[in-house]
Amino acid sequence: MSTVFEKELEALKEKVLRLGSLVEKAISDSIKSLVERNSVLAAETIDRDALVNTLDVEIDEECIRLIALRQPRAGDLRLITTAMKITTDLERIGDLAVDIAERALELNEEPQLKPYIDIPRMTEIAQGMVRDALDAFVKKDSALARDVLMRDDTVDQLNYQVFNELLFFMIQDPKTVSRAVKITYVSKYLERIADHATNIAEMVVYLVEGKIIRHMG
Repeated sequence: MSTVFEKELEALKEKVLRLGSLVEKAISDSIKSLVERNSVLAAETIDRDALVNTLDVEIDEECIRLIALRQPRAGDLRLITTAMKITTDLERIGDLAVDIAERALELNEEPQLKPYIDIPRMTEIAQGMVRDALDAFVKKDSALARDVLMRDDTVDQLNYQVFNELLFFMIQDPKTVSRAVKITYVSKYLERIADHATNIAEMVVYLVEGKIIRHMG
């Protein structure tokens, strides 16, 4: 029979997953609004960020309540503190999705500079990293978390590739500078989303193995 505390921990994990689901949709919709030049979807993505912020606060408050009232130890304490850190990264990912949607609104007002090829590839990888990092958290799967860490370099390389390609456009035609710079921002936002997914994966390794691997290369 599950104790009340065990049920509370399960409910906490479900809330983290709900937040993760909102954030994943924000990433997907923000890029879709850019690629499909759908400014209505971009505006909707921006408006939904309030839900992400509300759930972030709720999870933090629940974690503080559980620590204060249940005085958890060892693994349970690691789970709660990990949840708090993960939600911080998820909220920031949500903010980055809003940033992408805002750039989409601006870019959609101008002629498209070039077909979006690497941006959707970056999105697929970064979104997969977020999804798998959260799966690793729920399943306490440090192997999956470490697999997420390995994918960050690919996103970094694509970001570098996008920058170089757009730099060529700007050098060839100064009239493209405004649009090219905004697209480099989108690429950088995706690179930062992957960084936050990496942070989540590192926290899962800490949760499962008790090892802090941040800043260890």
